[in-house]
Amino acid sequence: MNHEESGNDFQRQALDTWQILRNRLGLIITSTILIFAIAVLITYIMPRKYRGVVEMRIERFADKLPVFSDRDPGRSEVLSEQWMKTEVGTINKSETLYPVIDALGLTKAWKADTRQVALAMIKSNLETQNELRSDIVKIEFYDQDRNRAAEIANAVAESYMHRRVEVEKDQKTEALAKLDKQITEQESLARDARNRRLAAQKEAGILSERNPYGMRLPGMEVGTEEGAMVNARETEELRLRVKLQDIRANLEQLDKLSPDQIVANASGFQLNDTNIVALRTELNRLQIELEGLRNSGLGARHSKVKGVMAQVDTTRNMILQAAESHRSGLRAQMAATEESLKEMEAFNKDSKDEALDKQASHGDYLTISREVENIEETLYKLKQRASEARADIELVKSPATILAPAEPEMTPAKPNVPINLALGGILGLMLGVGLAFGLESLDTTVKSLDDVERSLGVPVLAVIPKDVGVLHRNSGFTPDAEAYRVLRTNIEFNRRNPNANCLTVVSGGAGEGKSTTLTNLAFVCAQGGYNVLLIDGDMRRPRLHTLFDVDNTTGLSSYLTTNMPLEEVVVQTPVENLYFLPSGLLPADSAGILNSQRMSELIEDVKARFDLVLIDSPPILGLSDASVLVNEADLTIIVVQHRKLPRHMLLRVKQSVENVGGKVLGVVLNNVDTRSDSQYQYYTSYYSYYSPTNAAAPAGKSRKKKSKSRKASAETASTPSVVQRVTQAKADSDVSDDLF
Repeated sequence: MNHEESGNDFQRQALDTWQILRNRLGLIITSTILIFAIAVLITYIMPRKYRGVVEMRIERFADKLPVFSDRDPGRSEVLSEQWMKTEVGTINKSETLYPVIDALGLTKAWKADTRQVALAMIKSNLETQNELRSDIVKIEFYDQDRNRAAEIANAVAESYMHRRVEVEKDQKTEALAKLDKQITEQESLARDARNRRLAAQKEAGILSERNPYGMRLPGMEVGTEEGAMVNARETEELRLRVKLQDIRANLEQLDKLSPDQIVANASGFQLNDTNIVALRTELNRLQIELEGLRNSGLGARHSKVKGVMAQVDTTRNMILQAAESHRSGLRAQMAATEESLKEMEAFNKDSKDEALDKQASHGDYLTISREVENIEETLYKLKQRASEARADIELVKSPATILAPAEPEMTPAKPNVPINLALGGILGLMLGVGLAFGLESLDTTVKSLDDVERSLGVPVLAVIPKDVGVLHRNSGFTPDAEAYRVLRTNIEFNRRNPNANCLTVVSGGAGEGKSTTLTNLAFVCAQGGYNVLLIDGDMRRPRLHTLFDVDNTTGLSSYLTTNMPLEEVVVQTPVENLYFLPSGLLPADSAGILNSQRMSELIEDVKARFDLVLIDSPPILGLSDASVLVNEADLTIIVVQHRKLPRHMLLRVKQSVENVGGKVLGVVLNNVDTRSDSQYQYYTSYYSYYSPTNAAAPAGKSRKKKSKSRKASAETASTPSVVQRVTQAKADSDVSDDLF
């Protein structure tokens, strides 16, 4: 289940992302075209520069001369990649470029004020590239003159090689000077060590540096025989100590055991009696035999039992006697061992002192002899390395090899038109996408049905597509009319009170399609057979009279401010069952006349005369007129233009309606671009599919059925007014059908 939910979330996020890109497609395309055009312009005005390219291989030599190394010093390589990066970086340094500037006279050729300016110019056009894990380096120089580009590139390579040779010579000369200094110091140390060795030789009484056998005296071989004897006696002393500890341990173990334990464990001791094992075996046999006699029922007084018991006692006593003899022997051995150990300790002490005295007499001589040997060995290596260093200085290897010198190119290398244009397009696309998502994140307007229902807690009654005109000006059977039929149906099923037949439509601001929505709703309701009265309650900017081409000189304001009867201000529209009450001349205090007793009486009167009363109103935010009309009407519908009103303002609209006692029936999401917002295509895709393809059917008749007798009397009577006809039809109806 969680996997399915995560999959649905991913799909929803992908669809939202795609929807954002579709909604902001114009911005993305504009940004892409703009940045691409800028890239084209910049590329066009950039100067054409030719490239001079030199390819060379840099040799990796050690920076300093190693003194002690098993490798060939001339082949010593620095394998670090950081070293190669450092060497490539030195090509762009002033030490390399100043000689090029001076040799080619670039300061004068470029009309630079100083050498520093020329250095900055050459650096800005110089590029170096090092191939990965390779010693090959490319030196590229760009200039508007193809010949000068190649000339400067070659000059930079030559300058680097010359500078590198000088650096190598300086480093080796410095290292050689240090070697010579070390050789002088080592020679002085060697002379001093030889003098000290001679003095130590005389002090030790050594007549010659060689022993009687003609061999040079090594370190510890003076007094070897005495040393060996001392080591042997120390080993013997250690053996006696271990033996004494073993004897003491055996005696302590025997002393802790009782006679019965001694008999039971006799075979585990190292006894001198060779028959102890046999005695213990015999004792075990006799004990088993005695146990068998007892188990057979023989008593302790039986002769066989007594005989076996006597043999057991005899054998047991023999074992105890052997153990006691062993204990006595151990005591004797311990005494003898202790005596031997004392004698050996005394003898070893005297021998060790004598050997140490003999060895000490030669210690200083041997130490100084080793020191002389080490100094002479170091001195030999230093002299050998110094000789090699002098040869290296005279034979300095080339620090780099030019593989391909620069030659004048026939086509400019800069600007790179394909790359510049591609980067311009990519950057423009990235900028457009970034702006699209940035604006979308900052956009707090209503974008979806979920936004409306989650913010207001009321249903969305209908989704009106973009660019829907006034329906009664055409046949009325266009696919767009289906959206208003959906609105009519949802109004019918969401209304709870059957007597609530007065509706007003409000919005948060001007231009959200409130008047057009109300007019088209009235049209489809009239088509459905309802007697509909459309009242223009917007006395600020009335618009409904222009949709029906009706004179606005008399209307609602005339009725509310005079005693003019209702029949004189209500007009019948070209649409059957649809009647219209214009706003009339605009009064100075529109809120005052709307919030009057006569207005309340008018609402009650027209509710009784018509099946449906629809009132247009000005925006509710900032104007009090709409609040008055909301209070008078039974139900209120909020019209919200798609992607125009912020969510918090939409919430303010609902709060304004509820604060004056109005009841919000639902929301109409207007002016939705279904071509770009695919999430709304589900709501509108069937409009055209199920729209009629043949001639339109006649409009529906009134939902009220009139009796034949009253219809005949009406035909003979004089022609009544519009309101009288509607009132008479409603009063004479046989079936009291509800509006919804």
